[in-house]
Order: sequence, then structure tokens, then C-alpha cells
Amino acid sequence: MTRRIEKMIRWYNSIPEEIKLVFLFVFALLILTSIIFYILDKTIHNHLTSDLIKRNNSWWKIAIGVFIIGTFPRIYGTIIVAFISFSTLREMLSISPLRASDRLAIFLCYLAVPIQFHLAYVGFYNGFIIFITLIMFIIIPIILMLSGSTKGIGRSMSIIPSILLVTVYMPSHLMMLFHLEFKDFLLGGTGLLLYVIILASFNDIFQYIWGKLLGNKKKMLPKIVPDRTYGGFLLGLISTAGLAILIRFLTPFTFWQAILLGTVIGICGFFGDALLQAIKRDLKIRDTGSVLPGHGGFLDRLDSLIIAIPIYYHIIRYIANLS
Repeated sequence: MTRRIEKMIRWYNSIPEEIKLVFLFVFALLILTSIIFYILDKTIHNHLTSDLIKRNNSWWKIAIGVFIIGTFPRIYGTIIVAFISFSTLREMLSISPLRASDRLAIFLCYLAVPIQFHLAYVGFYNGFIIFITLIMFIIIPIILMLSGSTKGIGRSMSIIPSILLVTVYMPSHLMMLFHLEFKDFLLGGTGLLLYVIILASFNDIFQYIWGKLLGNKKKMLPKIVPDRTYGGFLLGLISTAGLAILIRFLTPFTFWQAILLGTVIGICGFFGDALLQAIKRDLKIRDTGSVLPGHGGFLDRLDSLIIAIPIYYHIIRYIANLS
């Protein structure tokens, strides 16, 4: 028991103070909202209060997951992100119009998850980059061709690699953040991870709120994301860039690098959300899953990070190489 306590103390002391403060703020906010929503549910119980409680409970799961990924030994975070990636892959494959003859290719997609995340865990950059985008993109069409069924084969050759790219390759860049090194920067991958998650999450909120405040004029993509306007998009980007400067203490970035990354994450967040919305409208579904009550599936929560994560990683990898 004493050894366990000593081990826990060493783990806690190893967490940088800035990271502790961020998570302290997050969990304090969740405790406050939990109390408020509980009181509201007891006094004016209705559909809205029930939905708020479900969403808040899902945010607890998300916050705890991010806490484990960022502060526990890296193997735990890798397993969690790999599980989320596996779940998003399953969500997308289950709602996609695929053929019975595609089963072997689908099985290989599932098998690709542990391989891709092992490459990310050990930091084998060259293998990480080409495994899905080159090797799997060659293997899958060959497997589909060898099945002997040609009806709809072109569609399957397009859909399956695209799903693998979106649900496995792109999210796996999160774990590659822990292999980036900057001189005199002690927060490491945890700070970089929190930075992109916070900015992507708040960018979505900023663009939605500004769009509502400015009214529903000049919508950007009315048939895909009808609640997003040009004004909301631009002011959301400015707000996200401002937040990027405010929480720059989590990163080794300069003032102008923070503005650049905040803007890039904001743009990528919008198009990631729009991309998933377009797919769901085509398939005539509301959510990709139901694992997070009030939010939908894992992919419904990751939509604003899908495009942002790999672009964010490669920009800061370039910055790290310059430092």
C-alpha cells in the first residue's frame, strides 16, 4: 500500500503545474454545472434539463479521458485513443453502403488500427506516415478485386480507404504529438494535446454563438450546416485566434505562431464539422452513434478535430525542427 501511495505521489508531482491548473479548472467547472443541472432537473424537470444532464455526463467522460491521455503513462493514452479510433471506424463502416464481399477488406481495416497506433506509440514516423496512406491504400483495392465481385467495386474502393483515413490515420496523429521536442519546453505532448482540443472545442462554440448573435444572414453552406454564417465564421476565427494567444502558456509557440495555429485550427474545425454533416445528410442520419448521450457517437465529437489534428501536428513538427 505504501509503495502504491509513493508511486501515486511521484506521478502527481511529475505533472506540470500548468497542466494541473487547466484540469483543476475543467473539473471544477464540471462539478459546478453538474450541481446546477441537478437542481434544475429537480425543480423544473423537462426534456431540456434531462438533455443537459446527459450532455454534462458525456463531458465528464471526455474530460476524464483527456486527463488520462495527457497525464498517465503514454501506453494508457495510446490504448484509449486507439479504442476511440476503432469505435469511429466501426460507426462509419456500419452506416456506409458496403457489400457482403467487402468483409475481408473491412477486417483488414480493423486490423490496421493496432498497427497504426503501435507505430504512433513508438514514434516510427516514416512507417506511421505511409502505412495507411500508401500500404493500406494499395492492399484494400487489391483485396476487393480478388473477391471476384465487380458490382459496386468502384464505390467500395472509394469508401473504405476514405473511412480508414478519416477514422484511423487522422486521429492517430494525436499520439505523435508526444514525440515532438522543443528546447526548454517542459509540458511536452500534454500541453500540445490540450491546446488543440481546447481550441477546436471552443472554435465550434464561438462560430455557433457569433452566428446566432449576428442573425442567419449569408449562410456559408445552408444545405449542410445551416446554422453557420460568414460573419459567425470570421468572428469565430478571430475569437479562436485570441484564445490561442491566451492559452499559449501550454505551448512553446511565439505570439504569431499562436495566431497562425489558432486560425488554422478554426478553419479546419469548420470544414471537419461540415464534412461529417455532409456525410450524415447524404445517409439521412442524425448521429453516427449513441455512445455519448446528448452528443451522438465518437465521430460526432471528433468532427472538428478530424482535419485539424494532422495539419496541426505537421505545422508544429516543422516548427520543432526549426527550433
